[in-house]
Amino acid sequence: MTEQKAIIKYLNDFLDYCEIEKGLSNKTQENYTRFLRKFFKWLEGVDLSALKPKELTADHIWRYKVHLSRHQDKVSHKTLKKSTQNYYLIALRSLLEYFVEKDIASLPPSKVKLAKDKSDKEIKFLSLDQLKLLLEAPAQDTIIGLRDRALLETLFSTGLRVAELAALDREQLKIKDINKDLEISVVGKGEKIRTVYFSARAVSAIKTYIDERKDFDEALFINFRRGAASSSASRRLSVKSFEDIVKKYVKITGLPVMATPHTLRHSFATDLLNQGVDLRTVQEFLGHSNIATTQIYTHVTNKQLRDIHRRVHDNRKL
Repeated sequence: MTEQKAIIKYLNDFLDYCEIEKGLSNKTQENYTRFLRKFFKWLEGVDLSALKPKELTADHIWRYKVHLSRHQDKVSHKTLKKSTQNYYLIALRSLLEYFVEKDIASLPPSKVKLAKDKSDKEIKFLSLDQLKLLLEAPAQDTIIGLRDRALLETLFSTGLRVAELAALDREQLKIKDINKDLEISVVGKGEKIRTVYFSARAVSAIKTYIDERKDFDEALFINFRRGAASSSASRRLSVKSFEDIVKKYVKITGLPVMATPHTLRHSFATDLLNQGVDLRTVQEFLGHSNIATTQIYTHVTNKQLRDIHRRVHDNRKL
């Protein structure tokens, strides 16, 4: 058996594995590097820089979790959010998974438990009545209103991540019939390609919007700021712009939920589950690499089932 190196010496080997065998994007590899270096720095700080994978124990993991929990920003003096702590722990768990794949004796990845955070399980979504109000809020007598109606319809119809929506080009949507749905391929997280589906309603809204455009910008959704038409730069909407647009119509409609583009993605997934679509299929629609990520939506549908059971069963007279 090959003699083990210190854990901190495995970073480059792990990144090669992420790129070649897992096909992870450069951005994901950069994040893993940043998150793991925090663990390596902690090892050095507690005189464990020579620690080998086989010497790593559950106690080391616990002490590192305590360190993350108590870490304070030097400027703001704020501690790390539970979700941020979990980014560091997920990276460490991925490193241990690499050790398993390469038959390098080490602590099992399952020993790295994530920090508990009640807000992590809080899924905000809109009811169908609320969605109807939101989707119909944009005025249809201006190009901006037509654009906003088209992007809101697209968000709910496809379940796209906002970054995926922002990246769409006009040429991707070859609309032949506004009364028919449409499917296209998009490149999502981790450079993975998946198929997304536009309802006939979304297709009609997009076609109406595109037909009113007089520009030649390749982006599907663009800004209409004064003077932008004369600029040679792309007018593609940014992720922040999409967020601002959704918030604008939430305020206009007076919805009680502070919705974001991701809320519409949640609403898309929740609606599918409520219609009886199985979890694996919803996973495909959303482009989740892990079914565990999709399972968060079952907390919503399970609650609804419980409420239905209470309403029907508790009122039954025997």
